[in-house]
Amino acid sequence: MAKIIDGKKMSAEILETVAADVAKFKETHNAVPGLAVVLVGEDPASQVYVRNKVLRVAESGMKSFEYKLAADVSQAELNDLIDELNWNSEVNGILVQLPLPAHLSEDEIINAIEPNKDVDGFHLLNVGALASGKDSLVPCTPQGSMTMLKDVLGDLTGKHAVVIGRSNIVGKPMAALLLQANCTVTIVHSRTPDIAAVCRQADIVVAAVGVPQLVKADWIKPGAAVIDVGINATVVDGVRKLVGDVDFAHVEKVAGAITPVPGGVDFNDYCKFTAKHLKSCIDSNV
Repeated sequence: MAKIIDGKKMSAEILETVAADVAKFKETHNAVPGLAVVLVGEDPASQVYVRNKVLRVAESGMKSFEYKLAADVSQAELNDLIDELNWNSEVNGILVQLPLPAHLSEDEIINAIEPNKDVDGFHLLNVGALASGKDSLVPCTPQGSMTMLKDVLGDLTGKHAVVIGRSNIVGKPMAALLLQANCTVTIVHSRTPDIAAVCRQADIVVAAVGVPQLVKADWIKPGAAVIDVGINATVVDGVRKLVGDVDFAHVEKVAGAITPVPGGVDFNDYCKFTAKHLKSCIDSNV
């Protein structure tokens, strides 16, 4: 049976580290780092995500600035708020909860954020820096997934990693981080013929495609590490439950290590500011 990678435990350890960094920073600079979170509309899932992020910020000892805007807010009004937060010296990081209502341009909003305050790592300058192997703010889910992999495997040099999915939020940045860790990286997606055959070659499989239980046991090389990024709501025997992109019950019998859903990669939503994010934002804005 695979080793279960405990995301909740790692979450608690990261929060402890960040809280210590915040306390030290407060003592040294007589200031408290702040994160601004912007929520547009009343999407239930987004409300839960924002609430959890605000709670974790408070637990770490940072300031939280929460902005809840109506679903019909205009592009100009949202742009003005981002501009205001960019100039606010008490705000070290800005997070705009996605998705936004259809009438708003996500690209315009993301790239209106000051890159040094872009804690999501979605700004084009941060995306370009990551792709070039430079220091940057990195999307939290890939960064958390790398933390898990290094914790369970140690040095990743030379390992073959297969990333299922090519999204800008997870798949592409995940591949870039794996390359930085000296892995041989393959990205597979909906147009890839025989994805299972590619996955069977992998020492590491990262599933981030949003298809419930897509990855089966016969896709996995015995002993491989499996990171399941998917969180999918399904109904099984009349009961609603969350499942990942991996058929956990069967894959755990083959893999060497695996993340559960929930309790695995989803811990990233509770640790939005990792120590690296915190340090980068502070160093750039003090």
